[in-house]
Amino acid sequence: MANDLFSPFQLGPIELKNRIVMAPLTRNRANAVSAPTDLMARYYAQRASAGLIITEATHVSPQGIPYPRTPGILSPGQVGGWHRITEAVHRQGGRIFVQLWHGGRISHPSLQPNGALPVAPSAIRPEGEAVTPEGMQPYVTPHELDTEEVPEVVEQFIVAAENAEVAGFDGVEIHAANGYLIDQFLRDGSNRRGDRYGGPVENRVRFLREVVEAVIGVWGADRVGVRISPRNTFNSMHDSDPQALFNHVAECLDGYGLAYLHVTESAPPGGPEQRVDFRELRRRWHGVYMANGGYDRARAEAALAEGYADLVSFGVPFLANPDLPERLRRNAPLNPPDPDTFYRGGEHGYTDYPTLEEIEPA
Repeated sequence: MANDLFSPFQLGPIELKNRIVMAPLTRNRANAVSAPTDLMARYYAQRASAGLIITEATHVSPQGIPYPRTPGILSPGQVGGWHRITEAVHRQGGRIFVQLWHGGRISHPSLQPNGALPVAPSAIRPEGEAVTPEGMQPYVTPHELDTEEVPEVVEQFIVAAENAEVAGFDGVEIHAANGYLIDQFLRDGSNRRGDRYGGPVENRVRFLREVVEAVIGVWGADRVGVRISPRNTFNSMHDSDPQALFNHVAECLDGYGLAYLHVTESAPPGGPEQRVDFRELRRRWHGVYMANGGYDRARAEAALAEGYADLVSFGVPFLANPDLPERLRRNAPLNPPDPDTFYRGGEHGYTDYPTLEEIEPA
């Protein structure tokens, strides 16, 4: 069939060799100054058979760091580390976007410049504990951004987008999902502001729109994607009317001519969720739709065949299967992932998963 997982796809000016996307996956393998490493270059190059790789979430400023040893794209060392990664992926014939990220309140003073409070749309402390260099510690009540401070954060995304060009990426994805800063502005459970960034849904979407417009100004719309997670309650997220909110998000973004809308359709296993009809949301989005969340080959093929999705991203399967597209093509068994190694340093559970060729040499 012409639109199966393994057919090429034209994503704006970029031709993808298949419709299988590697979803962004935090791995905590950056060095102590948040610079990507040569080990990370090997990891991404191993997975370059994906039609598109979206990198792990990459913070746009020191203020945006949510977890230790996550990469940034601000300093020359960080940009240089990413350049080695994009070169490695391109040598293997791959395409790669960087995911631009600000953690907002999902951080801790020990991760912030000068021990400052993390920032957020409202001074509401998330539940749970922060990952810090000294171990797990309770989250703190964040600093509520003043109206005049919000454009400063938008400027952080601009600088990061410019650095992504220098680093040789093919495009960028704006991280508006999973309870980080942009998502915190979107949902009324974390946004109680009384200014132009809070209150009605039109105001809560304003920060996302400003970031999108700023990044488009650097890259052009056809090399910019956005990721959202309407059902996800991770990081203490909820909204009183998620369907109306994310319908409006889709409608707003629809007018920009973006490369794609990347929608995480899953909810936390065993936990609460925000009820959202994705087909209703999909009717409001007329561009490239990238589906994510528990897809296997059969479900992905069905979504493509009916025109529901144009691309499908896979997360955990790519952790353990560097040659995932070939395994899907052959309906071959998948390596099981080792969750104990997801966020630990080193090669084990990162670059040492075998390919089919290594398991069954010709």
